[in-house]
Amino acid sequence: MKSPCPSRIALATALLALSCSAQAQDKLERVEVTGTAIKRIEGETALPVQVITRAEIDKAGVTTAAELLARVSASANNLTDGGSVGYGGFRDQMGFNAANLRGLGVSSTLVLLNGRRVANFASPGDAAGVDLNSIPAAAIQRVEILLDGASSLYGSDAIGGVINFITRKDFSGAEVSVLAGNTTEGGGANKRSATVAGGFGDYGRNGFNVMAVLDLQKTSSLNASRRKFIKELDIPGRLPDLLSSATFPGNIKLDENLSGSEQRDTLISEGFKANGKDVISSYTINPAAATGCNPPATLYLPAGIGGVDGCTFDYMRDIELYPKSDKRSLFTRGVFDLGGGHQLFAEASMARATTLYTGTPNRVDAEMDVSLVPALKNTGIAAFDPGDERRIIVVRTRLTEAGLRTSELVSATNRFVLGTNGVLAGWDYEWALNHSTSTVSDRDHQGYLNEQMVMDGFAAGTLNAFGPSGAAGLALYEKAQIRGEVRRATGTMDSLDFKTSKALAPLAGGDLALAFGGELRREKQNYHQSDALKQDLILGETSQGPDSDFGKSRQVGAVFTEISAPVTKQLELDAALRYEHYQVSGGAVSPKLGLKYVPMPELLLRASVGRGFRAPSMSDLYRPVTTGSAAILVDPVCMANDPTNTVTDCSDGWTTLNYSNAKLRPEKSRQFSLGAVFEPQRGVSLNVDYWNIEKSNLISTLGVDTILNNLDKYGSLVHRRYDTNLPAYCADVADPDSSKICAIDLIKENRGKQRISGLDFGVALTELKTSIGQFGLRFNGTLTLKSEQQAGDGDPFISNLNVFYNDGVVQRWRHTLSVDYDTGPLSFTLSNSFLSGYDDQHVIGKPDRKVGAYSLWNLSAGWEATKALTLRAGVQNLFDKSPPFSQQAYFFLNGYDPSYTDPRGRFVYVSAKYAFK
Repeated sequence: MKSPCPSRIALATALLALSCSAQAQDKLERVEVTGTAIKRIEGETALPVQVITRAEIDKAGVTTAAELLARVSASANNLTDGGSVGYGGFRDQMGFNAANLRGLGVSSTLVLLNGRRVANFASPGDAAGVDLNSIPAAAIQRVEILLDGASSLYGSDAIGGVINFITRKDFSGAEVSVLAGNTTEGGGANKRSATVAGGFGDYGRNGFNVMAVLDLQKTSSLNASRRKFIKELDIPGRLPDLLSSATFPGNIKLDENLSGSEQRDTLISEGFKANGKDVISSYTINPAAATGCNPPATLYLPAGIGGVDGCTFDYMRDIELYPKSDKRSLFTRGVFDLGGGHQLFAEASMARATTLYTGTPNRVDAEMDVSLVPALKNTGIAAFDPGDERRIIVVRTRLTEAGLRTSELVSATNRFVLGTNGVLAGWDYEWALNHSTSTVSDRDHQGYLNEQMVMDGFAAGTLNAFGPSGAAGLALYEKAQIRGEVRRATGTMDSLDFKTSKALAPLAGGDLALAFGGELRREKQNYHQSDALKQDLILGETSQGPDSDFGKSRQVGAVFTEISAPVTKQLELDAALRYEHYQVSGGAVSPKLGLKYVPMPELLLRASVGRGFRAPSMSDLYRPVTTGSAAILVDPVCMANDPTNTVTDCSDGWTTLNYSNAKLRPEKSRQFSLGAVFEPQRGVSLNVDYWNIEKSNLISTLGVDTILNNLDKYGSLVHRRYDTNLPAYCADVADPDSSKICAIDLIKENRGKQRISGLDFGVALTELKTSIGQFGLRFNGTLTLKSEQQAGDGDPFISNLNVFYNDGVVQRWRHTLSVDYDTGPLSFTLSNSFLSGYDDQHVIGKPDRKVGAYSLWNLSAGWEATKALTLRAGVQNLFDKSPPFSQQAYFFLNGYDPSYTDPRGRFVYVSAKYAFK
């Protein structure tokens, strides 16, 4: 390398550009790069920034922002459709796809569109962030991922990093693109997409440019019955305890509403054999067990949640793995030369995603007189006097005749930006108004029923829990159906921001540059439940009570400054400072210092240190109490109370009561990083960066497994029926003689710390020309060295590094690799994404095990048929890799972890793009 001017150190600093001649500088456009407010030569920045280009996106065959970010090695535990599918609206924030850099949480990752905010997903819940469905992926020119804390420049939610989606900005002509893809195994998860882009006006010649991109996408659903890997996982044989005890024919829950065990004891004394072999020993029985239950969905699994005397429902046999969706987006942008070095710009982005989530048939714990239970009407239980509570039998049954629970989730995000930029008195400036809204409508479509009508139907014998209900029962099911919108959430964000920068004075290494700016922002969130849901009338839905509606807003103000000082030709110092204040939650100062040192033209060294904070979201502060359900877990008290109790007797998906907390304080963070970039020759770049982040005053809830495993400390959060001060939810089952769990409190609090650190590696080889063509290689890998969190202040740190704990895992090693080959009009790309194996979630009564590594290979080929027409074909998951087996109990989908795996299997697609000039 002869001099730094022709050499480009990937992701280096403006120091190299400043060492070139002033004439060369005048010919280069100075732009703002993610991670700094000071304009620099394009492609150079002080902090580690990973750039994904439009060409890379096209070669990968991905069409959504969520698909793209799933391939980023620095992300972990992203929110995906796989994490919420199967619930049919049972959990909050269904349909929310979100990024999670470093595994620090969605709420600590800031997503920007052209450097500015987008309204957060409106539905209240544990995560606060931008729905990736709202990003107009077809309009994206590149993505810049800042892998460093950036609270000092961008705000309190940039602790984990920043993902900046940058759109086309000066486009003329027209393009039409289409894509069609099918899975080779068939049966669903097919995709069709079409994009039309157009623009007119050449800014350099005409003084204006207006462009628009319209994108339409459709995907079909995928059922578990259409995937052989589900059968090969052998979930009934390996995870029978994680299936469901709500079966058809229904399971009888003896003594469910009684404090003693008289119903069970009566049957035992009579020698009652539910399974046809042994006298019953458990509280769950099903007379159909004697004949194998009702396969293929309802099975006799002695080790299952139904136990030796009951039946178990294998919902994984026939459940949706991939939802049907319809996504539309329109992005428009116009720029106009105002003269005198000033420019007016305007953006409008509108996105709408309609997703149909289909889960299992509804379930109910129906109460009926023993005379309506054929197998028990001649037993000693029937001898109890009329009106005796011991005659009431609780039957847990699956309402297969009412159809599958199906929810339609409609999420719409609109964003409008208007501003100007230019040069004023020697200062580069920019200001803009930003109005952005998110609206989420959750609609019951099928299988959600009027609960009282269903309960009355079973009590009267019109509905049959043990066989066909007949015409009258089917008519009752149809009459009881509740359809329409049950929840609606709206979020609004209005902001005014400005920033300006200028070179102040020459230093030995270049110009001393200063930037400063500020932002005023108003955030608002409204939430509404239907009257039927407020009154808790809907079976299968969780109500937040009659006072659930809320509307909250807050003001946010911030000012920041940044300075860049190239002290010598080798050394540059950077500093940034931001003060941000949230109404109610207070404010904090977030400083950051950076250092860049170039000891030789081929090598750049960098370091940074900073602090940040994250204010609680409005959901954290004001969300109404929400009823939910935990994974199927064992109650240790139940096991200890009776030595004859089995894991089956003491396991359930316990009801949770989720509380917000208006007294929450902001989280605080501190981080530092050290890195190096080495470019031994043009087109060859290597980088390594060490990063270390610690958060304190964590805004979190305890996991249910953490609570049940530490009852000495957290037992007060578990409400048992004998408690004297039960929450309203448990009032109907209060019983001074029963220790059964009614509900578990999950309360948002500031508790403990989180620590995570690791190494990022990058390799880029470009324009490697040979006699047979040109090659290129891109590699990004993340080695996480530590990821641990305290449950509370003073508690020991618990690691989720390479172990599934509570709600997920942070894999120790993740990487993405792609190799390009170009020869004339033909191009080929072979890529790989890899996630290392890890320790599976610990489950009481089962041996610990490992989850296998997950490696996917993809192949694509492109042909530039003419200057206007480009054809491409590709295969994702080339070797048809199935998700590895996991016994995780957090996600409803069992047998594998749906948060990072792809159940579609091999996916083949073709695409075409035609450009009109």
